[in-house]
Amino acid sequence: MSRYTIPVGPLHAALEEPMYFRIEAQGEKVVGLDITAGHVHRGLEALVMKRNLYQNITLTERLCSLCSNSHPCTYCMAVENLAGIRIPERAEYLRVIADEVKRIASNLFNCAILGHIIGFDSLFKHVMETREIMQDVKEAIYGNRMDLAANCIGGVKYDLDGERSDYLWKQMERMKKPLEEIYELYSGNRFVRLRTEGVGVLPKEEALRYAVVGPVARGSGIDYDVRKKSPYAAYDRLDFAVQTEAGGDVLSRAKVRLREAQQAVALVQQCVTDMPDGPICLDTLPEIPAGEAIAKSEAPRGELIYYLRTDGTDIPERLKWRVPSYMNWDALQAMMVGDKVSDIALIVNSIDPCISCTER
Repeated sequence: MSRYTIPVGPLHAALEEPMYFRIEAQGEKVVGLDITAGHVHRGLEALVMKRNLYQNITLTERLCSLCSNSHPCTYCMAVENLAGIRIPERAEYLRVIADEVKRIASNLFNCAILGHIIGFDSLFKHVMETREIMQDVKEAIYGNRMDLAANCIGGVKYDLDGERSDYLWKQMERMKKPLEEIYELYSGNRFVRLRTEGVGVLPKEEALRYAVVGPVARGSGIDYDVRKKSPYAAYDRLDFAVQTEAGGDVLSRAKVRLREAQQAVALVQQCVTDMPDGPICLDTLPEIPAGEAIAKSEAPRGELIYYLRTDGTDIPERLKWRVPSYMNWDALQAMMVGDKVSDIALIVNSIDPCISCTER
């Protein structure tokens, strides 16, 4: 059987973000893959060196819409690590709430797109309708449906009074039943399983070789989550377990994301219950010294790392970040080979790629 090449992308390979693939196919099967990146490079790492440390909180929030809280939060942690700043305990809980609210919305968006790709559009609508509860929470608590503007150096910029805490608790309660129904659909529906089980398999040894992170790694049985391995904010005081699946396929990655959304609901409620009274940010900040620091967090797509170097002024000498999609998209070469051409979009979506984060 002769081989042929199929160009896929650079637009709308799975999501409305540009990735370009040169697929080598034999019959209906993928036998080789070449990924070309760089279609939306925006020069953001150069821009951050033209703004001061405080202006960069706003800029890093605009790197990506779905993990727009993880970027400024991790950036602020890097500045705080450099200056030896310890934020108030209440602020640590409020940072966890903002992170987990975004995680629920991000994970549900990816699982909804999966439903659309396999032609199960009523499932797509059901997941997106459930996600709307979280969009309403973001608008009610933070005043915006995407960018929360929750973080500042030395703490957070929002607080929860009794009325808002009650509202947040009730919205989390509303999430529980639909999340359970959605998980049952993904794990038990025959049509979903036929289209996702055994598709795009990334065995554990290959996942380790590619150093993948986040739900992609945990879907291949790797027990790694920054919130457990290197706790930050209030995660060391919260009760939760790392979610893993052994299958390594599209279905396993979706199940990990859905269980993490369920777990995020419980984490938000734990924070509302356990959060102490007190200030939400420091009144005064020390001088940011010359030096370098690293901070990392568990973004919805996996481990996010920020590196900061300063020279004693308020303009960073270097600010660099490594996003989870950068680690995960190379593994598509292992996932796709041997699978059908018709499953390319499904497999690409299963790593939840974020090109705007990666091609900064």
